[in-house]
Amino acid sequence: MVFTAKTLPTAGRTVLITGASTGLGRETALHLAERGFRVLGAVRKTEDGDRLVADCPSGRAEYVVLDVTDEASIAAAAREVAGKVGDGRLWGLVNNAGICISAPLEVVSADLLRRQLEVNVVGQLAVTQAFLPLLRAARGRLVNVTSGLGTVAIPYLGPYSAAQFAKEGMSDALRRELAPMGVSVSVVSPGAIWTPIWAKIAQDGQDALSAAPAAVADLYRATFLRFLHFNEQSAKASKTKPAEVAAAIQNALTSVKPKTRYRIGTDVRRGAFLARVLPDTKVDSMFRQIVTPLPTDQEAHRVGS
Repeated sequence: MVFTAKTLPTAGRTVLITGASTGLGRETALHLAERGFRVLGAVRKTEDGDRLVADCPSGRAEYVVLDVTDEASIAAAAREVAGKVGDGRLWGLVNNAGICISAPLEVVSADLLRRQLEVNVVGQLAVTQAFLPLLRAARGRLVNVTSGLGTVAIPYLGPYSAAQFAKEGMSDALRRELAPMGVSVSVVSPGAIWTPIWAKIAQDGQDALSAAPAAVADLYRATFLRFLHFNEQSAKASKTKPAEVAAAIQNALTSVKPKTRYRIGTDVRRGAFLARVLPDTKVDSMFRQIVTPLPTDQEAHRVGS
């Protein structure tokens, strides 16, 4: 994706990025630092922050320790950032931190769903609230990273999709509420992309299945295990790269007229289009093969048991 809009200078502007330990957050932190921003990478562990700083050739990356699910941690990080920016101004906040729970909704416990929503929705709003005074002072930018699953819900990714739909809606409301104060809000929505988050998706899903009553788990086991395999393969084969997401975030932070949404990847753009033009029954039929057992699934069921 090529961005050609008129852009603002980056020198002297500070941006805070949550979830900067790995994946898209780390990629974006290094990308923005190399393009002139002063970057504050929010990490949960100091060793991850040390590694981020060491891997930044420009020396413009720093870190703050922040757990988006811990109110005390958020408050402490807000005080630290206020001290770092000095003039009380923060140009950009990129809400990127998140987890992905993949499992049939019937086996998702209330605690597991709460964890999904706590990290991806409640925590994101708590961070936004804490840093809004600094963003307002700068008339800065808020960028929320969601995914294509905030537009189209796929079977077995219901918890994650629910969180992303919520974050999309929250972003719309924030954009309309903050516009009179000069703070712009953009959503960056990547499609399938290979990042370290996939390392935990399969294990967490299988743990959820194992914790469910056997009679219920057996209804989903074969199709869900097949889904996990092919979903991971699709992510590995995706042509969308983290650098494209970082470039979109940069555009949201620097464009004179930032977009409200940046959809990154042909899959997410196609999904958004089909969700708009097709009836629900047609979209449902496109996903039916995911949940339809195959003759070979009997063997997969025996192996997974």
